[in-house]
Amino acid sequence: MSRSRPDACPGALQVHHAADGALARVRLPGGLLTPDQLTTLADAAIDLGNGDIELTVRGNVQLRAVSDPAALADRLAEAGLLPSATHERVRNIVASPLSGRISGLVDVREHVLGLDAAIRADAVLAELPGRVLLSIDDGRGDVSGLGADIGLHAVSDREFALVLAGADTGARVSIDDGVDYAIRAALAFVDHRSDEWRLAELEGGVGTLLDSLGLVGDADPLTFEPPELPPIGWLPQDDGLVSLGAGVRLGILPARTAQFLAAIERPIIVTPWRSIIIADLDEWAAEQVVRVLAPKGLIFDSESPWLRISACTGKPGCDKSRADVRADVTDAVENDELPTAGRQHWVGCDRKCGRPRGDVTDVVATDAGYVVD
Repeated sequence: MSRSRPDACPGALQVHHAADGALARVRLPGGLLTPDQLTTLADAAIDLGNGDIELTVRGNVQLRAVSDPAALADRLAEAGLLPSATHERVRNIVASPLSGRISGLVDVREHVLGLDAAIRADAVLAELPGRVLLSIDDGRGDVSGLGADIGLHAVSDREFALVLAGADTGARVSIDDGVDYAIRAALAFVDHRSDEWRLAELEGGVGTLLDSLGLVGDADPLTFEPPELPPIGWLPQDDGLVSLGAGVRLGILPARTAQFLAAIERPIIVTPWRSIIIADLDEWAAEQVVRVLAPKGLIFDSESPWLRISACTGKPGCDKSRADVRADVTDAVENDELPTAGRQHWVGCDRKCGRPRGDVTDVVATDAGYVVD
């Protein structure tokens, strides 16, 4: 593979200049946000952006039409959302969002923190492409199907399966050593890549990394599929408290709604399915959250058609788009005129940006209108 340009994946410092202005992407390892951090993002979206926070398919967030990227970076750093200027684009870690609260074989929250810290501590890993994805699945199988370059999947409370290029290698490592093996795999990818952005692009890359790690894939490989829907609604935790899973229409969270979320003063988890989880609520508080935030557009009904629909930015934010995709899909939903049933991704061109993994029908804008692909 030969590319004429380096990886230009946007970050909080290396912004992307879109048709509607600067786009800044903020990495959230494991999707974790404190209330204060969410407040920072919401205030920045209002003061410096277009008033919205966009959720991404990697459990990160982005702000569009940023008027002052340097001022945004300062705010993010002060809130702890930019702990490393050199590594900020490579902190792409998705993890089972309900881990440690609802079922799962292992509580992987500390593994997420450990992996993030280990990435930031190694200067070589700043050379990872911004498109590389790491995953830690607590055994329920929700994030191992997302195609991570390097992943850990709990197969018991003692062992992780090592996932490379989105597939189980058959190699097994201890729970305590999982983060170390993930870091070593990332270092091996940096050492062996040339212009490849993803491990799957590196010829013989999986075998090369296994050899570098001294591992043999001698277990029967597991297969992974991404979930059809995110966790939505009332989610009883193992400790007697409640998490609430909320869908976000087209992954666009208005900053004013985010301010209400932050005021609940509970942990917020951004999922890789463009939804959020509000954790550690007592039942009375959970009922009040639903009562207040459902009218503001958060989706607590698992039957909502919006949970099965995603879209790219479209016009006016993207100059490559042939249509105002978000407005068109909104009209189609509200008028019950969707062109197909089930999960669908509406896009303004053949690049199909933001497409979720799994069984999804593409609805593509052309010069003659939309076609179902």
